[in-house]
Amino acid sequence: MVQKRIPAAFIRGGTSKGVFFRADDLPGDADARDQLFLDVIGAPDPYGRQLNGMGGGISSLNKVMIVRASARVDADVEYTFGQVAVGAPLVDYSSNCGNLSSAIGPFAIDEVLIEVDDGEPLVRLYNTNTDKIIHTRVPVAGGQTVIDGDFGIQGVAGTGARLQLDYLDPGGAGTGRLLPTDRTTDEIEVDGEGPFTVSLVDAATPMVYVAAAAVGMDATERPDAIDADAGLKRRLEAIRRAGAVAMGLANRAEDVPFASPRITVLAPPTEFTALNDATIAAADQDITVRVISSGDAHRASPLTSAMCLAAAAKIDGTLAHNLARESGGDLRIGNPSGVLEVGAEVIRDDGQWHALWTRSYRTQRRLMEGAVLVPG
Repeated sequence: MVQKRIPAAFIRGGTSKGVFFRADDLPGDADARDQLFLDVIGAPDPYGRQLNGMGGGISSLNKVMIVRASARVDADVEYTFGQVAVGAPLVDYSSNCGNLSSAIGPFAIDEVLIEVDDGEPLVRLYNTNTDKIIHTRVPVAGGQTVIDGDFGIQGVAGTGARLQLDYLDPGGAGTGRLLPTDRTTDEIEVDGEGPFTVSLVDAATPMVYVAAAAVGMDATERPDAIDADAGLKRRLEAIRRAGAVAMGLANRAEDVPFASPRITVLAPPTEFTALNDATIAAADQDITVRVISSGDAHRASPLTSAMCLAAAAKIDGTLAHNLARESGGDLRIGNPSGVLEVGAEVIRDDGQWHALWTRSYRTQRRLMEGAVLVPG
């Protein structure tokens, strides 16, 4: 059987990797497009290794991006993120990927979808998943994206050129409201588990926050240990689904998308050993977390999750605010790969909380380009 060739690039953005496509190279029919993505990534795979595709068996490596030049007056580029499941024939479009968003501007520049000047030009991005605008500063020389630099990020070996990402007005990315229930904490009933106190916050992406002590954790557990604990994973998934219903993302727990919201387990800053065996001291963090999305315990904090946490920590009364150390600056988030620093500006006006922006810095690198092959 002759295989089809689809132009694409394989890119690392932040602590994720994904396959990037120009929108014009993809089928117009949504079902045909989703089937193509499943074939490219190699899903579903009952073995969980995805040897027959470009996926990596965990959510941070099972991603696709659709990119085009934008006709909007407030954006230069628009993009759609797809999270591909490992064990099911599903492509979820309910959220954005902050890490891969760092590679959208560079992809558009290197593909000549847009023209920019050398330096660190502003590239305005529109994310269709969340209906939000993101401003990014991309280092450019000779009309091409600069890769080399001395900026390092937790979870990625080596250094690269730093990119700045500013999420403008990030509140309500999935639900339409920064605090979807208008409360800083909620008591949710989880079948078979009892009541749990959670904070439901939506900035850049909807999140369910629960204290580590409430679920028998201390938030220093290694991701493989979390993934190996089937009972813990079931409990966290039940809390996530109940929180999603409370947020208005679904009417029933069984209808909640697999990729959104994510759930984060929070603890006060606590010493732990990172995946590179470095000791992360409590004094070097403001809060310690473990994030689960699409059924996986993340090896590094997803960027949009970290942005939401930075905003949540500035809202009086949330679990994040109550558990985090007040630093007055960026929030230092202890996660399995080390410490991630993320900034946010949140104000209270006429009794209502508003997130003005969240900010982070990433690196990215195009790893391969050409064409992906799919069954004809």
